[in-house]
Amino acid sequence: MSTLSDLVHAKGSSSDADVEWLHLLIGDWQLLADLAFADIVLWVPTRDDGFVAVAHARPSSAATLFYRDFVGQDVKPEWRALVTDAFAAKRIIDSANLDWFEETPTRVRAVPVLRRTSPSSGAATVSEPIAVITRHSNLSDTRMPSRQELTFNECADDLFAMIASGDFPDLGAPTGPRRGAPRANDGLLRLDEDGVVDFASPNGLSAFNRMGFHGELEGESLAQVTTGLIKGKQLTVDESLPLVLTGRAPWRADIEARGVTVSLRTIPLKERGERVGAIVLCRDVSELRHQEQELITKDATIREIHHRVKNNLQTVASLLRIQARRSHTDEAKDALSQAMRRVAAIAVVHDTLSEGLSQNVDFDDVFQRVLLLIAEVASSHNTTVRPQYSGSFGVLPSEHATPLALALTELVTNAVEHGLAGRDGEVSIEADRSEERLMVRVRDDGAGMPEGRVGMGLGTQIVRTLIQGELGGTIDWHTLQGEGTEVTIEVPFQH
Repeated sequence: MSTLSDLVHAKGSSSDADVEWLHLLIGDWQLLADLAFADIVLWVPTRDDGFVAVAHARPSSAATLFYRDFVGQDVKPEWRALVTDAFAAKRIIDSANLDWFEETPTRVRAVPVLRRTSPSSGAATVSEPIAVITRHSNLSDTRMPSRQELTFNECADDLFAMIASGDFPDLGAPTGPRRGAPRANDGLLRLDEDGVVDFASPNGLSAFNRMGFHGELEGESLAQVTTGLIKGKQLTVDESLPLVLTGRAPWRADIEARGVTVSLRTIPLKERGERVGAIVLCRDVSELRHQEQELITKDATIREIHHRVKNNLQTVASLLRIQARRSHTDEAKDALSQAMRRVAAIAVVHDTLSEGLSQNVDFDDVFQRVLLLIAEVASSHNTTVRPQYSGSFGVLPSEHATPLALALTELVTNAVEHGLAGRDGEVSIEADRSEERLMVRVRDDGAGMPEGRVGMGLGTQIVRTLIQGELGGTIDWHTLQGEGTEVTIEVPFQH
């Protein structure tokens, strides 16, 4: 299905600022449908003076009227005049007669969408509407609506009126829904302009009961009730909490008491730009916050483990370096130095993993640090090496990063020790990353390896084991006498 932006750019005539406003509106699309007990459709004007649907929400609080999505469709002929009139008149218009859909009587309301030019409360709106919302209410249910349904509908009417005046959505509200953000059916409180509760849904009252409040919320100041619940119990109190509890700011906050955490979201209600009350959505998110805290603790533990492993590996590398310096034979010194570099290469990967929450690593950063190890090899052989690095490895999972870092350390070390063999030269590393595979080429401009010698050394055997055994990849040596050596590694990614 095409996104809102795709549809607007393909058929519509809206500006980028209009599209950004509509995206904010779509963020509360489900809330509007649930409060209205109705299907709602968002129409944007097209370049041929028509309208195309870019969003459609069905209520979770009532049966939907439309089983097929309208997104991408042009406005239906029976609604075109209503949508056009609301757009032109810049005001909410109700259908004069019942609208029948598949033998179901419905009432259609068209709401123009106006956009504020800036977040300030006194900012003007754009001169013309940027879209139209149609609200399709099912009239087949003739029973007497409950007080909750009436209040939800009043809240929906208030929000649609704010949409038509450019007061909703609010540019000062936090963007992006937080995990566990409250929805209409999770709990709804309606406040008057003084922050006193006019209405509390059963779920909203239950959330406060679980925190220790006994009694009825209606007629009580929400700020005073909450202060009594958290006084001396909640160690850290969000500075925005008083504004949220009094309905003065479109923000979010969490309150905690008796081991229960309730997430609040406030939507101030305005009439002609003046605040007349607020909707407060509330949800018991105790379990969600507990899970989030467990994840944070586990992430911190994993990072600490990687940090300690890195420290231990660096200690081992230092011991190997000291032992190599004390060795009396060149063979023992070389073997210990190679072991030191292998351990240090693994330590680099663990050091990178200890710095972030993800168990993936930016291998370009890892490889840059691995190249520093190669400088030691060159200096120990009185060789000047010019490393040339191109392309990008990208982000790799840790199970790929460790064997790849070891394999590349071996290949570049071999290029310096054997390919250049005491002479100055160049080693180039080229990385080519795609969604399916990673290809790496390591070249040197040294003397090249004699035929029949490929795969004979310990380093080469280690590389084969890492690339073919652990990574399931392939490795190929190209050796031309007098023209250097090129090694090609190809590692597939599992999907």
